[in-house]
Amino acid sequence: MTGSDRVRITSLRGGATLAILSADLDEKTELAQETARRWHARRLSLRSPLDPELPERPGRPEKPLLVPPKATEKRSLHTLPGRIAMLHALAHIELNAVDLALDIVARFASEPVPHSFFDGWMRVAFEEAKHFRMVRERMQALGADYGDMPAHDGLWQAAHSTRNDLTARLAVVPLILEARGLDVTPSLQEKMRETGDIDSADVLKVIYEDEKGHVAVGAKWFRFLCARERKDPAATFKQLVRANFRGALKAPFNDVARAEAGLTPSFYRSLTSTSS
Repeated sequence: MTGSDRVRITSLRGGATLAILSADLDEKTELAQETARRWHARRLSLRSPLDPELPERPGRPEKPLLVPPKATEKRSLHTLPGRIAMLHALAHIELNAVDLALDIVARFASEPVPHSFFDGWMRVAFEEAKHFRMVRERMQALGADYGDMPAHDGLWQAAHSTRNDLTARLAVVPLILEARGLDVTPSLQEKMRETGDIDSADVLKVIYEDEKGHVAVGAKWFRFLCARERKDPAATFKQLVRANFRGALKAPFNDVARAEAGLTPSFYRSLTSTSS
């Protein structure tokens, strides 16, 4: 990052917003990580009057083409195109996760929460940027790149519905969308190893271990906000999910990893679809 880029980061909220705005994905991930570094080194204020306006949507390159979730095709992981398609879908998830972690910081920078709230979410943003780069580099090693195939916009849409309510945002993003990664990643890792694609499996392992910490950050602050309002966390979670999330939660669940992150079955069991 050049000196002029460093000067542009006016505050934590300003740096997070600049990263969200950037359509250059190398710049986006670098801005996310540089803002995190400077915040953790206590070299940034939380907000500044010079901060740019938070956009409705994050900056994105022209590709990939965004399509409805049902229009993205499933392929066998036993073929190279299938593994590339899976990595592409994962890269798209990680890119959205970068913007969502930054958005929770920038959008809720005026909320009365401790500074450690922002510490946690900037660590998440830093690691999501690392994940996106790792997956993209793995795709490039296989002769492909992010943007080569269509992707869906469901993640950003799910988060956008909670833009005015921090507790609802925590329920939907870390405690549903990220927790889903804990359920599906171990079996994906195993399938990658079976096909002999050890390098891709190793990338998934790093993501899985980090994601446990991300769900834990979400669970910690969800419980904090519920305690402050004297609300029951599990009951509040169910109420917010029904109001803000379309569709049922899908079993099977990785109960052990979820519990380690502070997300116990009392939160999600009663929300599952009976068809699981």
